[in-house]
Amino acid sequence: MRRFSLRASLALFALLLLVAVRPASAQYFGQNKVQYEQFDFQMFETDQFDVYFYPAERQAVEDAARMAERWYDRHSRTFLREFQKNKPLIFYANSPDFQQTNAVRGQLGQGTGGVTESIKERVIMPLTGSYAETDHVLGHELVHSFQYDIALREDGSNFSLRDMPLWFIEGMAEYLSVGRRDSHTAMWMRDAALREDLPTIRQLTRDQQSYFPYRYGHAYMAYVGGKYGDAAVTDLYKMSGRVGVDSAFVYTLGITADSLSAEWKEATREAVLPGASERTPVDSVGTAVIGEPGADFQLNISPAVSPDGRYVAFISRRNLFNTNLFVADAETGEIVQELEGTRSNPHFDALRFIDSAGAWSPDGRRFAFITFAEGRNEINTFNVQTGEIKTRTAIEDVGAIHNLAWSPDGQSIAFSGLEGGLSDLYVYNLEAKSVRQLTNDRYAALQPTWSPDGETLAFTTDRGPNGTNFETLEYGENRIGLIDVESGETRTIRPFSTGMQHNPQFSPDGRSIYFIADQDGYKDVYRHDLDEEATYRVTEIQTGVSGITALSPTLSVARRSGRMMFSVFSNGGYSIVGLPEEETEGERVVPDEQASTAAILPPVQSTDEGLVGSYLDDPLTGLRDLEFPTPTKASDRLYLDRIVPPSVGASVGGPVGTQVAGGVGFLFSDILGHRNLSVFLQANGTIKDIGGGVFYSNQENRMNYGVGVSHQPSAYGQVRRTRNGGLVQIVQRIFRTQAGGQASYPFSQTNRLELGLGGTRYGFDVTARVFDRLGQSRQVDVGPSRDPLYFGRASLAYVGDFSNFGLTAPLQGGRYRFQVTPQFGSRNFVSVLADYRRYLRRDPVTFAVRGLHRGNYGAGQFEGELTDSFVRETLGDPYQVGFVRGYSFNSIFEEPKCRSQNICRIGRLYGTRMALGSVELRVPLLGPEVLSLATFEYLPTDLVLFADAGVAWTSEDLTEPSFSSSTIRRSDPSVSGSVPAQPVTSAGMSARVNVLGAIVLEAFYARTFQRTKTWDFGVLLRPGW
Repeated sequence: MRRFSLRASLALFALLLLVAVRPASAQYFGQNKVQYEQFDFQMFETDQFDVYFYPAERQAVEDAARMAERWYDRHSRTFLREFQKNKPLIFYANSPDFQQTNAVRGQLGQGTGGVTESIKERVIMPLTGSYAETDHVLGHELVHSFQYDIALREDGSNFSLRDMPLWFIEGMAEYLSVGRRDSHTAMWMRDAALREDLPTIRQLTRDQQSYFPYRYGHAYMAYVGGKYGDAAVTDLYKMSGRVGVDSAFVYTLGITADSLSAEWKEATREAVLPGASERTPVDSVGTAVIGEPGADFQLNISPAVSPDGRYVAFISRRNLFNTNLFVADAETGEIVQELEGTRSNPHFDALRFIDSAGAWSPDGRRFAFITFAEGRNEINTFNVQTGEIKTRTAIEDVGAIHNLAWSPDGQSIAFSGLEGGLSDLYVYNLEAKSVRQLTNDRYAALQPTWSPDGETLAFTTDRGPNGTNFETLEYGENRIGLIDVESGETRTIRPFSTGMQHNPQFSPDGRSIYFIADQDGYKDVYRHDLDEEATYRVTEIQTGVSGITALSPTLSVARRSGRMMFSVFSNGGYSIVGLPEEETEGERVVPDEQASTAAILPPVQSTDEGLVGSYLDDPLTGLRDLEFPTPTKASDRLYLDRIVPPSVGASVGGPVGTQVAGGVGFLFSDILGHRNLSVFLQANGTIKDIGGGVFYSNQENRMNYGVGVSHQPSAYGQVRRTRNGGLVQIVQRIFRTQAGGQASYPFSQTNRLELGLGGTRYGFDVTARVFDRLGQSRQVDVGPSRDPLYFGRASLAYVGDFSNFGLTAPLQGGRYRFQVTPQFGSRNFVSVLADYRRYLRRDPVTFAVRGLHRGNYGAGQFEGELTDSFVRETLGDPYQVGFVRGYSFNSIFEEPKCRSQNICRIGRLYGTRMALGSVELRVPLLGPEVLSLATFEYLPTDLVLFADAGVAWTSEDLTEPSFSSSTIRRSDPSVSGSVPAQPVTSAGMSARVNVLGAIVLEAFYARTFQRTKTWDFGVLLRPGW
């Protein structure tokens, strides 16, 4: 008898569709995007945009809508293009709210300032609390909107956006929104030139890990715009989509990418090296306290020095995945305390570090820092000696918190808070647990710091003479503000008439303010004497005193000792430098003599020329006085996002005969991404083989839920020879019809509770076609082969996932899933699942361990009938969660005795219950430099040493376990009766390969200890566990 199984060819298609649309909460593992809050989104229209917002942010959003219309006017002139329909803009009041968005799938990190997506062409972004920065982010994202508009419409018939490198896309957006004058990008280029590592276009395209696409892309596009005109930038984009980036340089600019690279590198060296050579090298400034001198790509930022100057708290990334808070000796850099990692601390999701720094209590015993928790920012304090978190404080009616400053008397903490997209200063009284708002306006209010007498706060702001004009949306550059805490009276200090001045710190005597300024194109520390009204330069560094962004906190001065610490950028990373008080006096500077071209990206000679420079200097053109209509509630209408490409195939001959198969899927969602609908259809042969399904999910609230129905036929065929020499083709069909729902309640990003309820009907059908010896045939409709089976189920699961995924498998952290599922109907039992996995990383290797149990309790003995398949667990299916390598059914079926004598002896791999243990040593062989032993990013590969052990048993037959080293002796599972269970074990080596980022292929070679075939080779298509 020849036996063949042909599942409906679209079953895989349906499975892929289901995986594509279901949320992380419906997956076996996966981290959660938690909707902590339910936002009452509304919408109004402008000429070019549909603006979505919620009431708390209305004032700031109306101003942002005016910015958007102005950017549309600018970009439409640059791209020579107009929108054919309004584009959606979705605004969130702050970054904690933004990280909860459903409009973007997956987690959003702190470094994501906004997203423009191609399906609905939505721009999704948070307001920043600074109108200038919000305007920059919006302008940047709307460049992407124009890029998508070109790629997806009439110019897009032969347009390939997918092949464009990230530096090209992001560099263009940065240039068209910032222009050629930018001290932050200029600092990056100086650093690269000083270490002789200016990249070519080819290097930028191939190595995005080493060369930050935003900064280097900005510099390249500024060069193209400066030399060839700004129209060449957009022409280059339009041509690149048709012929590729390299060829586009030739067609558009008349120069090869290699030649342009050489020109840009030479122009950059000529522009930055002469000035930098007259300044102090980074390794000659003060004492390098945190960070290895000369090491590349370090991250040591946000220094906060203790009042007595003995310790410094800072944020650092000491491993590949996690950023954490450390306390170190301020002289030696020796780490004396580390905050418990966010992956293991259940109280918060992440530290806020890009735009925030912490604060010391006056006695130096406690340290305050900011976390993301429960969809907002909290102020946490921890004991520096013990590392124990002492307090957690959520400030009501303040959605986001930035820099902290602990008052000299220890009773209050001042901070910059965002509410409704606007930043203001607040003071929190620790004893009374009350909050007082000091400012209440649209001006930026950032980076507060206390004067020694506790009467005044210095802060960063854009208010004051020549400050931000909210009518014309012309932004004042940041300067130093002073506010009397008691009266609220404010004044500003602007030592330099140009450039940014921020991050103020008082001297111990309160007579001077230290700050960061870039008026000459270099970011340095200065001191302003409040009595003399004179300014002094403290540093003159070749690269710059800086954090991750241009406005990140960088500078700290000890309240009592005057010791200064600041982060500097060099070798592509950040280290922390210390200066004693006696070296912080500085040399007096004359502000009018500080003019410089150091902030201008090459070519320097074309400064302020061109369309981009003109519109950035002209705030009025394109600005409209919009009349905002009464907003309407955001629609929950579902829109077709995409059609899963139709699949068509054919099978010729075989046990089920010649058949044509096909399928198609449709994915819908609303504008905010809360509601999702997927519909799929599949066909495989006859009308009986038509299947399909409908799935709906709602993720608007913290409790996510989904419901669905599906009908999936599967055909199984066999051909037998009749006694008279003819053939009979028998096709058996199983019809699986399901309906059910699932709900998920996430407690945090790493753990959740899942509930499920559903039912399944299994129907059966048999048809036969009889062929005589002359080839004539007739079909016999046998009808149902047995009565239908019915199963109901209810499930409860607790799931945790705090792992970090590497190239082919998790590298660090852990995962677990504990689930109970009562099942009832044609057979009654309770399924239990316990799956726990831990990954211990010691760079560069990972030691992984797993324990798994699956059991169907109450199922009893095998009954020798079809219902056994619903209670059977196995160790021999490579694509089940419990698989012992070296014992796959296919491998055993290939053994000579199995092929010739039909003695396969696979019963040992079956049972109503199973347990599995595995250990692995994972070595990243090929991949990115930061992760692998050898750099080869095109085919990331891990080598793995493994050992597996598993046992399957039925009811109580684990009473006599044994470790056999010969052959499998247990009989076929269809035979009733209890026999002793015998574990199976294996050990060996495997290689996991990430193929084009799409699939992970594992090839293993296993030494089996309970088979006559002692070595077995196999291939798996799945990531490592």
